Amino acid sequence: MVLPTKSWQFPQTHYKEALNSEWYRTLVKLQTTFVNTTIEFYKKKGFDFALLPVTTGAISSPMGLGSDSSPVKINIDGIDIYLADSMQFMLEYACRLANNGTYYLAPSFRGEKADERHLCQFYHSEAEIFGGLDDVIKFVEDYLKFLVEKFVRQERDRILSIAGTTDHIESFLKLKSIKKVTFDEAAKLLENSNYIQNHGKYRTITSEGEKELMKMFGGFVWITHFDHLSVPFYQKFADEDMRTALNADLLMGIGETVGSGERHLNRLQTERALDYHEVSRDSYKWYLDMKEIHEVQTSGFGLGVERFFLWLLKQNDIRDMQLVPRFNGRKEVL
Repeated sequence: MVLPTKSWQFPQTHYKEALNSEWYRTLVKLQTTFVNTTIEFYKKKGFDFALLPVTTGAISSPMGLGSDSSPVKINIDGIDIYLADSMQFMLEYACRLANNGTYYLAPSFRGEKADERHLCQFYHSEAEIFGGLDDVIKFVEDYLKFLVEKFVRQERDRILSIAGTTDHIESFLKLKSIKKVTFDEAAKLLENSNYIQNHGKYRTITSEGEKELMKMFGGFVWITHFDHLSVPFYQKFADEDMRTALNADLLMGIGETVGSGERHLNRLQTERALDYHEVSRDSYKWYLDMKEIHEVQTSGFGLGVERFFLWLLKQNDIRDMQLVPRFNGRKEVL
């Protein structure tokens, strides 16, 4: 069996151990297959790759009351700016210049400390498509099936050397579609437990609650229609009362591995959401202008690449998935 070295715990010597490690040698090969397969998938779809910056003046994911992450602010030439937590906004922008849709593979930055489930810097595979929530859910399932089939054909021996089995992969490939339950339905399934946290104006599911739901549904389940105040403002309202969102998280492996949602169609809807979430409109003027200039219905998703590998390799610590570790508050040698 190929086992993780855990050398990321020792920043002064990590690179020395990694250079002689079968774990990191295997990880490099699997990362290459992921990138090549992703490009192949989108080429078949006729999507355009967007070359985007890693800095932004309008962060996305941390700007919700229910966010569990914080932005990373930096200063360049006397100007405060953020390292991108996601390029979803810019993908919406680029999508309006494309014929079918846009995608990218790039790092995302989060201000919270790393742990078994979270990295300070991780890779996002994100895309924006034309259509609604059901369309993007189907798109994600097609993408994952394409990825997994390629890994089975091309990387079975490497997966077996780490995971010791491919049963979880075979189970996934047998699915015609992944079960969907709403947040309200999930809350009922988890009632009389501490898995649902009530924050007053919105609710969230704990990581342990995610694990329970995956047990109930054979390892894979979409959770849809979250309380709107628990998700970023840009997700479209699912009801007139603005209580729920047209969003969906895919739980597999360690838990949430894909986040997706339908976007507000126009400027008025987006302004309404910004006000509802008590987010200032100032940083999002360009985004509001875009919604007014080019009104089109899009939806998008982000797949955490390292979280995908956790599932693929049946591992439980995401810090083992980085060739070059990066932890906030720690100066790295490499």
